Amino acid sequence: MTGSLLVSVATLEYFSASMNQNSPAINHETRPWLVMKFGGSSVASPEGWGHLAAHAKTAAESGYNVAVVVSALRGVTDLLQDFSQKCQPESLDATFREIAERHRELVTGLELPSDCLDGELDQLRQHLRACASAPGDAATAASLLGMGEILSSKLGNRFLQTRGLSSDWLDARDVLVAVPDSRRSIRSSFLSAECPVTPDPVLAGRLEQVARIHIAPGFIARNRAGETVVLGRGGSDTTAACLGAILGAERVEIWSDVPGLFTADPRRIPGARLLRLISYREAQELAAMGARALHPRALIPLRRHEIPLWLRQTDRPDLEGTKITPEARDHGAQVKAIVQRRGITLVAMEGLDMWQQVGFLADIFEVFKSHGLSVDLVSTSESNVTVTLDPDSTQADASVLDALAADLRKLCRVEILTECATVSLVGLGIRTILHRLGPALEVFEQRRIFLVSQAANDLNLTFVVESRHAERLVQQLHQQLIPGGVGGDMVFGPSWEQMFHDREKRPVGPAWWRTRREAVLAAMEGRQSGFVYNLDTVRQAAESLTALPSVDRVLYSMKANPHPAILKTVTGSGLGVECVSLAEAERALEVCPGLKPGDLLFTPNFAPREEYLEALKQGIPLTLDNPYILDHWGRELAGREVFLRLDPGSGLGHHKMVRTAGTNSKFGIPLGELQRVVRLCRAHDIRITGLHAHTGSGILHPDNWHRSLETLGEAARDLSDVRVINLGGGLGVPDRTNELPLDLAALDLGLRQLKESLVRPIEVWLEPGRFLVSEAGVLAARVTQTKGKGEIRYVGLATGMNSLIRPALYGAWHEIVNLSRIDEPGRHVWNVVGPICETGDILGLDRLLPECREGDIILIANAGAYGATMASNYNLREPAAEVILPE
Repeated sequence: MTGSLLVSVATLEYFSASMNQNSPAINHETRPWLVMKFGGSSVASPEGWGHLAAHAKTAAESGYNVAVVVSALRGVTDLLQDFSQKCQPESLDATFREIAERHRELVTGLELPSDCLDGELDQLRQHLRACASAPGDAATAASLLGMGEILSSKLGNRFLQTRGLSSDWLDARDVLVAVPDSRRSIRSSFLSAECPVTPDPVLAGRLEQVARIHIAPGFIARNRAGETVVLGRGGSDTTAACLGAILGAERVEIWSDVPGLFTADPRRIPGARLLRLISYREAQELAAMGARALHPRALIPLRRHEIPLWLRQTDRPDLEGTKITPEARDHGAQVKAIVQRRGITLVAMEGLDMWQQVGFLADIFEVFKSHGLSVDLVSTSESNVTVTLDPDSTQADASVLDALAADLRKLCRVEILTECATVSLVGLGIRTILHRLGPALEVFEQRRIFLVSQAANDLNLTFVVESRHAERLVQQLHQQLIPGGVGGDMVFGPSWEQMFHDREKRPVGPAWWRTRREAVLAAMEGRQSGFVYNLDTVRQAAESLTALPSVDRVLYSMKANPHPAILKTVTGSGLGVECVSLAEAERALEVCPGLKPGDLLFTPNFAPREEYLEALKQGIPLTLDNPYILDHWGRELAGREVFLRLDPGSGLGHHKMVRTAGTNSKFGIPLGELQRVVRLCRAHDIRITGLHAHTGSGILHPDNWHRSLETLGEAARDLSDVRVINLGGGLGVPDRTNELPLDLAALDLGLRQLKESLVRPIEVWLEPGRFLVSEAGVLAARVTQTKGKGEIRYVGLATGMNSLIRPALYGAWHEIVNLSRIDEPGRHVWNVVGPICETGDILGLDRLLPECREGDIILIANAGAYGATMASNYNLREPAAEVILPE
């Protein structure tokens, strides 16, 4: 076998120890059952399947009957969900191709016969066609959505058998049967089904005679008519729990890419602490309020049948994880976690005539019931009722919400908000500690709160806020309410950063500032702060894009960093320049030898008329993103060539404020107005030679640009003069060591395949900014002071949000190290702050650093983009100077 299938020594040693020492004696006449569920990230690679096989084998050899439940490969259900909602026949082939290629790559990596999934892939194509021909049909959608798990489990069974294991495929639809419920809509009964379960020792005995290991698809079940239904998003956890109850399992284990439940999302807050031992009640509340490591439905059958649940990390079984058991004692009133849940829909209903109206609440809830919508949070007053919809059990697309609003307006005034999030404090006895929470709740000052809910079970206090504020609020609340320190107790274990800070997850070499540490320190001689740039990193990033065969031209979005040396470097690497102001265009032409006006692309937004006319006068290619320009200035653009910036309808990115498409973004011409714009261009003899779209920033999945090319390619079909499609930028840069970089090979492959389907030869352009310069720059600043306030430690720097505003503005996360003591281990958790007179002057929360002393150089990584260019003299403090390292 290839090296990719090898399992770590830690995995094997751990399982030998845990099965032989910690497990009860096995009665070999009636072997106990162990249910093991593996999530999408665990089954997405050959390495993950190697770990799964080792876990299952060790458990079987230790005397267990093993039921393995698997999710679809990471991202596959999202693709199927997107197709089932839009049902666009033109995207059928692309969706099938992406899913099929991912599974075939995995087949190759696992050294299985190349045709081993051909039958299942044929089924996938049939279900895609059925869904495209029956848009909105819930039964067809359910059959399609379940194919991800069928593919992964069939593949897994064949792999386990090739490893010599006694394995058999178990169709979950033969075991889990959904029952009809008159309270639920037909759509919900197919897409969010519920399956009551009872122990079935006869089934357990029958399965034991077939094989020692049974691998089953999660997420799917059947109804009494034999039709496929799905259990809602996250339903594979529920499958495992239901199987555990049916088989009378000794325990259920959920294996994923995290070791358990934490006091916050550890991917966003590295200071989040592991929850070692918690009760069913608290675990279910955490899961229901947004903790991603567990689905709330999974705990219902486990709690009812008192089956322990262990949460573990697939590739690190040596980590202790979280145990949810009947024996877990409550540890007094305290906040155990701060969680957020996005995608919340809020419905506010108002009317004076509802006051003292008997049965009004019954009437409005009957409307929600009739549309198959589950209400989550409720707040009432004399003239207002505000609710949120449960995103886990509700399939509420725009058409459903429109129909809901129409029916509710017969009873009251209605406002529906979809860009909301909940921020919840979860723990036992919240009511009894409200007085202790008071100071922490000051973080909500100047934040719009739509609803506050204190749970009837006294396990959570929840705030509904704008999505864009949620992450920062969680950071601030966690810092104030969760005990810090490096030690642990019965409830709180080590922090995520303490568990993983020595482990390099991303398969890349050391950052340039580690290898050039002495040069950075030398550049800081005599300085309090400075942006330090390494130009070779810019060149490498530029070369990685110019080497892509599918990309005909790359432009540098110079707003990311207009430093003259960087401009010269990118243009010297063969890139053009994209400008958003006339001043940027003039700067580029001034500092870059040989750069001509035709090498630029001017993409203004709500700029004065004079800038557009001057750009045309200078011969700079121009992009239009507003029909107003043609309506009012069309005669002045007569006879010219232009690009049109289109809004594809939705935006992506790490924060609402960096998404540059969709109705909540000011950029782009809506696709629905394209024909009118085309008529205006023809009326003024304006030729449309290029189409442009830019959906956001910080995107790490290549599918974004594939979809943009599909959309723009279709738009170009009837525009014979279009010779360029500009896919914009937004190419993401990993900020954390556990994030994988953008897969440029996958991006290139998809673009090449899509270019072949274009109506005629058309050039494809990219215009990245942050991708080219972010990693090339760091912000270095000296420690001025340190402070301790209770358990909170602060390290103050000579500069702050006046130099780097991204953390305050976007909640952006940057790696922070003490460069002066780079080889010393982290000893304390610090909040890294600046000298600006603002509470929000925070560069990083809960960072594990060595002891920091006055004069130490603190380095903030990935600061080469949107750092100095967005800096200010706030408080009349000079921002950090810019320094180019000698080459």
